[in-house]
Amino acid sequence: MSNSLKVREVTISNDVCFGEGVTIVKPSNLYGCNIGSESFIGPFVEIQKNVEVGKRTRIQSHAFLCEGVTIGNDCFIGHGVMFVNDTFSSGGPARGNKELWKSTLVGDRVSIGSNVTILPVNICDDVVIGAGAVVTKDITKPGVYIGNPAKKAGVNKEWSG
Repeated sequence: MSNSLKVREVTISNDVCFGEGVTIVKPSNLYGCNIGSESFIGPFVEIQKNVEVGKRTRIQSHAFLCEGVTIGNDCFIGHGVMFVNDTFSSGGPARGNKELWKSTLVGDRVSIGSNVTILPVNICDDVVIGAGAVVTKDITKPGVYIGNPAKKAGVNKEWSG
């Protein structure tokens, strides 16, 4: 047995800035981030420092928002959504070298389905990303995006009313 074992509690640190009427379901791990008014953070969510979450945004369970992510207002982040800031641009992990990390910007009124992976990109306002999609490039036009890699869905006449 090693005496060097470090145990960390799941916490909400005192350096988190909260707007009015925020709901957090524990256990959650939040530190150094800003959470907008009337937002909801589900259980088993980690939000790292320098993350901005807009007003009235819902983040469901098991989501991971890494450093450098900005989420707009009135967004929905589904269960198990993963944001990535390290693209292994040097051939391997950045190993804490923040100069190699990249940021992600999510606009307003964006809904992200369960188990979506989002690489460092910009996503415009009024976008829906279907469950399980992998977003590898900027999304510059409103619409529905699905698949791996995520692409804008075409109009399906069977779906229209």
